[in-house]
Amino acid sequence: MNNKSFCTIADVADLIPGLREVRQHLHQNPELSNEESDTAALVAEKLQSLGFKVTSSVGGHGVIGSMTLGTGKRSIGIRADMDALPITELTGVSYASQSPGKMHACGHDGHTAMLLGAAEQLARSKNFSGTVNLIFQPAEEIGFNSGAERMLAEQLFERFPCDAVYGLHNHPGYPVGKMMFRSGPFMAACDTVNITIHGKGGHAARPHMTVDPILVASSLVVALQSIISRNIDPNETAVVTIGSLHSGHAANVIPETACLEMSVRSFDSGVRKILEDRIRTLVSNHAAGYGARAEIEYVPGYPVLVNHDKETAFALEVAKELVGEENVVENLAPISGSEDFAYFLQQKPGCFLRLGNGDSAVLHNPAYNFNDESLSFGAAYWARLAERYLADE
Repeated sequence: MNNKSFCTIADVADLIPGLREVRQHLHQNPELSNEESDTAALVAEKLQSLGFKVTSSVGGHGVIGSMTLGTGKRSIGIRADMDALPITELTGVSYASQSPGKMHACGHDGHTAMLLGAAEQLARSKNFSGTVNLIFQPAEEIGFNSGAERMLAEQLFERFPCDAVYGLHNHPGYPVGKMMFRSGPFMAACDTVNITIHGKGGHAARPHMTVDPILVASSLVVALQSIISRNIDPNETAVVTIGSLHSGHAANVIPETACLEMSVRSFDSGVRKILEDRIRTLVSNHAAGYGARAEIEYVPGYPVLVNHDKETAFALEVAKELVGEENVVENLAPISGSEDFAYFLQQKPGCFLRLGNGDSAVLHNPAYNFNDESLSFGAAYWARLAERYLADE
């Protein structure tokens, strides 16, 4: 093992045509959360061919590839998510999804391909001493009872010990090859709130004889925004978004109920608690003020993703070595999106980072596509990170 020579982008250049083929195959054959059987089989077959010890069906369709070399005692975990989204693709590319209503609109096809590239580089260079655990995770997009939660419930880190764990996500709007970091709270907690307003239906011509749930729901949409402006410290960040409001079926009928669906995001556990308390109180009292009744289902989602200082500093150092200091953002603003990698970071120290995807459509957009020019950066970074972490000193 050569401690002074770690993976560079040039070292993985010969792997890129194959990684592009894998990425585009995954893009063409997307699988939703908890349905990733074919993706998992492809990953397992590739890892086995490279000499990794493979464990499948961890937390659903999760796959772990482990390799131990030398006498080193340390171990590192690197994670890629595999699932797609229920979106109809509008990219127009030749390898567009062949599954109607399903597409890789978040780049998990690219995440999977990059980690497979790192696996191939590590297997052939054998430039580390210790254990690499490559974690291919299912069901990140589902929002609750996710792949990360289920893998942990099946004793992920007890079965595959990791001294630190790392993950990344592509980031539209930043140049390819740009790497972005932030220590501490980085991505938001996300809770879902389902509200049903129970009123009293009747004829549209006699509203005085009804309790109109549409009126209650409409005014509630506005009232809920006061929680951010009047109950949350202006120095904190929080988001309350009502993404769905459904009620009624006819112009001349006041319906019995109205249903709202909300997304609630925060970066602090105290703020998260305030949001839940205020939403429950405001919704109940607001409905009662109109003579209606509110039924509230509050569904806790992913927690705040908190990067650890030491591991983030190390990840930053490796990025600067690989792409140059000018291509590294050390303190990216917090991201209001959510990520179940947060559960891993609650159990193990580590870092979640972002990798530029160029001028692509935004995530979860039907025109989004992972940028294949990023494959070399991601594969080389993961290989170098593992080599550096497991350097035989």
